[in-house]
Amino acid sequence: MKKIVLSFLLGLPILGYSQSFQVNLQGQKQTAMGGAGTGLALDEAAVFFNPGAVSFLKKNGVQAGISPLYLKTAFRENGSNITEYNKDKIATPVMGYAVFGSPANRLRFGIGIYTPFGGAMHWKEDWTGKFTVTSLDLQAIYIQPTLSLKITDNIGIGGGLVYSLGKVDLRRAIPITKPNGEISTAKLKGDAKDFGWNAGIYVQTVSGVSIGVTHRSQITAKVKGGDAIFDVPDALRATMPTKFDAELPLPATTSIGLGFYPSDKTTIAVDVNWVHWNKYKELAFDYDNNARIPDTKSPRNYHDAAAFRVGIQNQTTNRLALRAGIAYAMTPVGKGYVTPEVPDADRLLLSAGLGFKASERFLIDLSFLYENVKARNETNIETGLSGEFKTAAYIPGISFSYKW
Repeated sequence: MKKIVLSFLLGLPILGYSQSFQVNLQGQKQTAMGGAGTGLALDEAAVFFNPGAVSFLKKNGVQAGISPLYLKTAFRENGSNITEYNKDKIATPVMGYAVFGSPANRLRFGIGIYTPFGGAMHWKEDWTGKFTVTSLDLQAIYIQPTLSLKITDNIGIGGGLVYSLGKVDLRRAIPITKPNGEISTAKLKGDAKDFGWNAGIYVQTVSGVSIGVTHRSQITAKVKGGDAIFDVPDALRATMPTKFDAELPLPATTSIGLGFYPSDKTTIAVDVNWVHWNKYKELAFDYDNNARIPDTKSPRNYHDAAAFRVGIQNQTTNRLALRAGIAYAMTPVGKGYVTPEVPDADRLLLSAGLGFKASERFLIDLSFLYENVKARNETNIETGLSGEFKTAAYIPGISFSYKW
């Protein structure tokens, strides 16, 4: 029994999303361009992509958008010819930005509210890995007030404080039969809060190429007094934890981006992101009741991972812009650490979108992102779940902007 419950508690990734949930959905224009945007001053989403570029925006504006995220994961246990699928459920990352100030005085202000991490994974209650996980819901919302200063006609710098709010809800079955014949279950729920920062520099070179460099700091997701809820026989209930504390580093990200402008109507963006996942060495838990479950440390040993992005925008008419992009993201999850909560692997991303200028002030942007996650056959070193995972993600998006 002790080993079973330990395996449950050690598996919780509390906001520790790998590339599986670190999709770049912070701006519809950028999403449609493969997630590239560090070296561009496209719109208000520069608050996230590069605060230094905010001072180069031609107009003030506000925008809000949403990107419904649909994941489809298949699992086939080694030695079996049966393929199992996760349930259909849609996560809804949102974003909103505002930029204001006079371009004449070189100082601009901005604020961003966005969802850089989040997702939903729900399996059938009786699937093969039910003692590993049956469902996981994740959400992290970042709030970022920002200052941006154009220090010369060609160089801008900017930065913002980030306040992070996160939630997690993980559930799984426990191989203990209750008196009514049902299988016992366990659930961990918690909230996390912390601070970080985002800073960048944006340069327009004499050759016409724009360059951006940004760094988003690590944020440590801290769960204090999370709820541990065990639906077990009454004889065991008093020995189970009811609360837990945990910390997890959400990694820093360093990005460099280039913007090329082969014509007045065409923009090409190239980004490289380096995610500092190496800080995620272990997942530790401190429980309020150690009668049956001791405090634990679970090794993760993630490694740094990179993503490479290329996008293009063509201003086809005065009202219509067309966009497309491609990206390749590498997984930080090492051999033996793949889980059904985060069945991660290297992935190819394809995107497209358009922008429509409804009036001089009102704009609509649409995007669609497809992620093809490579098949990966693994045996988890803690739970022993062994088989092949294959995942695809389908993510449409829309945003509305108003400028003045």
